[in-house]
Amino acid sequence: MVRILKLAQMTAKDLATVKRRAELDIDQVIPIAQEVITAIAQTGDKGLIEYAQKFDYAGANPDNIKVTPEEFEQAQHLVEPEVRKAVDQAFRNIKEVHQRQLPEEMNLAEIDTGIFAGEKITPIPSVGLYVPRGKGAFPSMMLMLTIPAMVAGVKQIVVCTPPDQQGNVEPVSLYVAQMAGVTEVYKLGGIQALAAMALGTATVPKVDKLTGPCSIYGAAAKRVLFGTVDVGLPAGPSESIVLADETTDPQLAALDLLIEAEHGPDSAALLVTHSETVAEKASHFAQEYLEKLPQWRREFCQTGLDAYGGIILTSSLEESINFVNDYAPEHLEVLVDEPLRLLGEIKNAGEILLGKYTPSSAATYAIGVNAVLPTGGFARSYSAVSVYDFLKRSTVAYLTPQGFDRVKETSQTLAHYEEFPAHGMAITERDQLL
Repeated sequence: MVRILKLAQMTAKDLATVKRRAELDIDQVIPIAQEVITAIAQTGDKGLIEYAQKFDYAGANPDNIKVTPEEFEQAQHLVEPEVRKAVDQAFRNIKEVHQRQLPEEMNLAEIDTGIFAGEKITPIPSVGLYVPRGKGAFPSMMLMLTIPAMVAGVKQIVVCTPPDQQGNVEPVSLYVAQMAGVTEVYKLGGIQALAAMALGTATVPKVDKLTGPCSIYGAAAKRVLFGTVDVGLPAGPSESIVLADETTDPQLAALDLLIEAEHGPDSAALLVTHSETVAEKASHFAQEYLEKLPQWRREFCQTGLDAYGGIILTSSLEESINFVNDYAPEHLEVLVDEPLRLLGEIKNAGEILLGKYTPSSAATYAIGVNAVLPTGGFARSYSAVSVYDFLKRSTVAYLTPQGFDRVKETSQTLAHYEEFPAHGMAITERDQLL
């Protein structure tokens, strides 16, 4: 049976254990990340290839870690027709959602007589996207990362993704990359991939920003690289909450509990409900559904559920919502009666999926909303990946003579108060010169 934890009976230690999640347990791998990053910083391709041979595939060398045009072409022929059809629909939906996010390239408004202020939007020149593979193939992540970068107008999109043991990149991911116009794909995973893109080597170009979901090793690398490059949102091991009430079908709750749990043994999946009946039945059904999974996925689920997940039994729907907001999950499914009614009460979640027809798996693949989301509780302040992750804003201002007259006294006064005489002189002298 999937464990049921009564919130009222949990000690502070118990609660901290549930809330810590795998990503917050990365201190032990920080030294490993530091070692790899230092080696690549000091030796470039030499260090990169050594770690690629150790962790990616034994035959890695500077001449074969970049995907060739021939490999892209071969991938086209390896994609099954039904998979191609599914990818094409997902591509269209994701592209449509992200095109609707695009802001105006320029806005400049007269906020007072002669005072114009606004913003200019420009794409980040180069970005490095990390598409994981370790526990399976993830062309969906290639979709979620390359499309918003493409829509935003990023000129150089670099992708790193782990190859198989023969040094091949998963073909559907390459098919997606081609659709998004991406030609720079490198057969690299983990810490060494992030380090190469952040620092640059003779083979892998340095980028201005990194983004993409990672294991705890990637999360550790991002911490070490913070300050060297923009490391994007914290996107580590998967996590989810299914929020249920007494009207929830426990079979649906059990099914959806396993969606994120099967990602890996470091994934956190929780069902939160105040209904003891739903909790007990969902626990039973979840065990039944677990038996239908392949052994390796079943072991992933069971390990994560025992370590970071399970069923949280609260005393009320209000307490359940408070728990959700405190936990700030990556994925949140709201399987309660009238889910739209609760939308205003949900404050912290990477994505909010409403109702019994909107499972996390549909959002991951087909709806079009982005599935690269903040983890580790960072949904309190970070957002899902979007076109905004690949754009930067420059403030723009323009003063007419009348506008200058309206702000000069304020500028002089505050410059004097803050003891910046050159600031003030630029105002007073300009007033004489113009």
